[in-house]
Amino acid sequence: MSMIESCGLTKDYDGFVAVRGIDFTVDSGEFFGLLGPNGAGKTTTINILIGLARLSQGRARIAGLDVGEDMVRIKAQIGVVADESNLYDELSGYDNLCFCGSLYGLSPRLRQQRADKLLDEFGLSPARDKKFRAYSRGMKRKLTIAAALIHEPSLLFLDEPTSGIDVESVRQIRRMLQSLNNDGVTIFLTTHYIEEAERLCDRVALMVKGEIVATDSPARLIEACQHDNVLQLTVDQAAAPFLPALSQAFPSVHISEVAEATFAVTSEEILDIAPFALWFGERCARLLEARLVKPSLETAFVMLTNLDAKSMKKEKEKKGT
Repeated sequence: MSMIESCGLTKDYDGFVAVRGIDFTVDSGEFFGLLGPNGAGKTTTINILIGLARLSQGRARIAGLDVGEDMVRIKAQIGVVADESNLYDELSGYDNLCFCGSLYGLSPRLRQQRADKLLDEFGLSPARDKKFRAYSRGMKRKLTIAAALIHEPSLLFLDEPTSGIDVESVRQIRRMLQSLNNDGVTIFLTTHYIEEAERLCDRVALMVKGEIVATDSPARLIEACQHDNVLQLTVDQAAAPFLPALSQAFPSVHISEVAEATFAVTSEEILDIAPFALWFGERCARLLEARLVKPSLETAFVMLTNLDAKSMKKEKEKKGT
C-alpha cells in the first residue's frame, strides 16, 4: 500500500519553478529519503505534502487522501519536524508536549501519559521541567521530534533533522528514527547527509534543481556504479586550484574534489597511479595517498547528479552555522 503518491508535482513561484513535475511513491512502513543540495526543492516538496505550500500543477495523496482537498484529515495522521523548531521557549519540555497533545484533541490524561513516555524514550526526563530555551540544540531537536509523535502519527516528515547538532545527539536521533520505523511508522526524510541516507533509508530519491534524477534503494544505486573504478588521491596542498587543469589533463576520467586536499577519479578502466603522481610532481605537489575505494551512495550521487560530494559537504557546514 502506498502512503504517499505524487504525480507531476510542480511548484511555480512567480516564474521560478522550484519543483518540476516530480513523480514518486512511498510505501506504508518505508523509510524514504529525499537527498540533494540546497535549492534542490526538497523543503518545497515537503511543504506541499504537509499543506504549507499549494500545488501549481499535478496531484499528491497521503494515505489515499488528496493534499489539496483533505488536509484537515491528513494532518491528523502525520507528524512534522521542520528544520527549525516550532516549540515555545517559555514552556518546559513537558508543557510543550502536553500543549501539542491538546492541539490534536488528546484528553488531559492521555497527553500527560504520552508526554511522560516520550520524555523517557528520548532521554529527556531529567530536563522535563526546564524551559525549552535552556535546552541544548540536540535536546531541542529531540523534543521537537517527540512533539511530532505525541498523537502517534502513521507518517513522520523530517526536514534535515540532524543538521547542526552534536555527534552524540545525531547518533541518538538516528537510532530513535530507526526504532520508530521498525515499529511501523512511515518516515519521509530530507537530508544533505549522504551517509545518513545510505544508513537509514530503504529507498532514496536524488533531487537536483527541482527534478528527481534517480530513485531506488541505496544498494541498487551503488550497484549501478560498480562497473567503475574509483581512485582517491590525497595531496599535500589544497585540491581546488588543481581541479580544472587536472580534469583537462585527464579528459577520459571524471575527477571531483571530495575533501580539501582529496580528489576522486572515476573511470571504467583500471587506473594507473603513476601518471597522476608525475602530473602533481611537475607542479611541486606531493601525492600523499592513493587508494581504490569501493562504490558508495556518494559515488552514485556524484555520477547520477553530475555534482560533487563537496557541494553537499559545504551545505552541511552552512546548515551547522
